Amino acid sequence: MPRKKILFIIGSPNQTTQMYQIYQHLQDEFDCYFTQFFPGDWIMWFTKASRMAEHTILSGLFKQKGEQFVKDHGLQYDYAGRQLGNKYDLVFMCTDASFPKVARRTKSIWVQEGMVDPLDAWGKWVKRLGLPSYMAFRTSLNGCMNFSDIYCAASEGYKSYFSGMGTEAERIVVTGMPNFDNAAQYLDNDFPHKDYVLVCTSDIRETYKKENRIGFIRHCVSIAAGRPLVFKLHPNEVWDRAYYEIINNTPAGTLVFQNENTNHMIANCQELVTQYSTVVYIGMALGKKVHSYFDYDLLQRLMPVQNGGTSARTIAEIARGYIHFNGSGSQYLQQFRKQNELAEKR
Repeated sequence: MPRKKILFIIGSPNQTTQMYQIYQHLQDEFDCYFTQFFPGDWIMWFTKASRMAEHTILSGLFKQKGEQFVKDHGLQYDYAGRQLGNKYDLVFMCTDASFPKVARRTKSIWVQEGMVDPLDAWGKWVKRLGLPSYMAFRTSLNGCMNFSDIYCAASEGYKSYFSGMGTEAERIVVTGMPNFDNAAQYLDNDFPHKDYVLVCTSDIRETYKKENRIGFIRHCVSIAAGRPLVFKLHPNEVWDRAYYEIINNTPAGTLVFQNENTNHMIANCQELVTQYSTVVYIGMALGKKVHSYFDYDLLQRLMPVQNGGTSARTIAEIARGYIHFNGSGSQYLQQFRKQNELAEKR
């Protein structure tokens, strides 16, 4: 019998590496393919064709990096799931900003890849009017659209958030979040600097939102209070602009990076300053003092579970069972939970 086919939709480097971890647990049993995130409707196709999506996972640098990752790792590529004529049995989604036809035609699993942006007034209107969630122009509605059969959440806190925003609780399972479920592993690293205040910036301007970057930089200088400062730019940021802003508004000796391992940099810092970045959870898990645009108590409630790096394996286990299951995602999860309860009693 031919092996069942799985399509992994990838996006940012974080989304891509998470999907790859899941794939590693399934590659021996299934015929697996990858695609960069692609337009799910004519509005998104027009946006991409007009080059207005160059700083999103639809196009530009993110698409180049995703496709290069696939090539470097010798993976099978099927853009938008329709170049090769494959019929897929399961689709992994890194976002539910849209629900493309290839996912509607088969079973689907959504995997949380990071924190979600705060819900602003415009996002509430998008949700209320039933508009596509990408029209919120941020990730505030990611995981909240109730599209996928199964939703894999980072924590009980996020499960409550997604269900409160409209995704059926029966479809949500807490698996932990690959890349953020084993912070302790990053303590063993070769990043050469130590004992600094680390600032992890966000791509606020690149995603067409307002930011007072100079004011933020000066705030970071005050937090450092004379201690060494290190900035780690978001991969999507425009380097030249961000670099010169930092160098011109910080003490001599401030270091600026963009491509180094963020988790290793967090492990070696004294204090962590973030904006809207999921990496704040790595700092919290490692016991660092952290700063964020999010309320700290909220972050504690949403904190991804630390399970020693088993999230990808758990998600793969769910996919392995669901792909053969005759029923809905919520029905499968009910069975999955009962099996786990029995296993724990043994």
